[in-house]
Amino acid sequence: MKIVLEHLTKEFPGRGKKNPGKVIAVNDFSFQIPDGKLVGLLGPSGCGKSTTLNLICGLLKPTGGKILFGEDDVTNLPPEHRGVGLVFQNYALYPHLTVLKNITFPLENLRGADKLTKSQMEERALEAARLVQIEALMDRKPGELSGGQQQRVAIARALVKMPKVLLLDEPLSNLDARLRLQTREEIRRIQQQTRITTVFVTHDQDEAMSISDLIVVMKEGVVQQIGKPQEVYDDPVNLFVAKFLGTPPINVFQGTVKNERLSIGGDEIMDVKGVADQEVAVGIRPEGFLLQEDGPLRCDLSRIEVMGRDISLVSTHKCCENPAIRSIIDAESSVDTSAETVRFAIKPHKLFLFQKENGERIRF
Repeated sequence: MKIVLEHLTKEFPGRGKKNPGKVIAVNDFSFQIPDGKLVGLLGPSGCGKSTTLNLICGLLKPTGGKILFGEDDVTNLPPEHRGVGLVFQNYALYPHLTVLKNITFPLENLRGADKLTKSQMEERALEAARLVQIEALMDRKPGELSGGQQQRVAIARALVKMPKVLLLDEPLSNLDARLRLQTREEIRRIQQQTRITTVFVTHDQDEAMSISDLIVVMKEGVVQQIGKPQEVYDDPVNLFVAKFLGTPPINVFQGTVKNERLSIGGDEIMDVKGVADQEVAVGIRPEGFLLQEDGPLRCDLSRIEVMGRDISLVSTHKCCENPAIRSIIDAESSVDTSAETVRFAIKPHKLFLFQKENGERIRF
């Protein structure tokens, strides 16, 4: 099921004398979610991603714009008639019901031609349970399950209705790191197996990049960039997107361009053809540093962190806004740990220039 958002806007009224102005949670959002794809809505808390999800499912009514499922306008259609499955952050399972009863609960409300017999409901529930691999837990209650198992029950309950669209609102935030990794892989497997159009809301860029076909980066209700995860990482449109994507985060320096040469703290780094003389923000990805004895960028070495296949050199620079510069280099590289300074050459495709005033990308 293709989802089309046309100039979608959601405003909330101000609250009290301290906050009299209206709040625009989603601002003129236009996007087409392709049929059968998994799209990640990504951004910090308060950016409007969960509001967008609630608009798609019908829990909130938009202030302006349209929502279409395929060719059908569902903007004013109640949630129960939209054919969506929704998985909440806190799972929202009924503690007094078994796993089987939790999964079949949405089916008990079907009426008319859609009404199912008890055996039909149980058969559908077992199919959904097999899909998320919890068929052996059907007689247990939520309190007897781990967090990851509860999450699977919530997903099975959403899938049992055979929805046209699956909506996931930060579904992994309550799980520990290892379980998050395992569960996000399961979500991707299930989505690829069912081919249900899925919208996945998260503030964790690792989650979004690892399982999404497309990501939508949002800030303060406004879409910043849409694209395939790797393309957005490799080609950010502004400083916000560059900072938000990447672990470790991008290193940001204060730089100067003069005569088409980029300098950081007096060190001439590289040519930047076509860029006018100005002060700039310089973003360098951690993997963009090359350890080199005569490299143009000099940093003060703090320590070395061995990460197995890679080494993270932690250093500082007076022109860097990050508390520490993290440079990822090959574990076989030889580093003089007694040295006070370390020198780098920079990979050109891992360095980005941004306007100092508004953070917009400067291409060269």
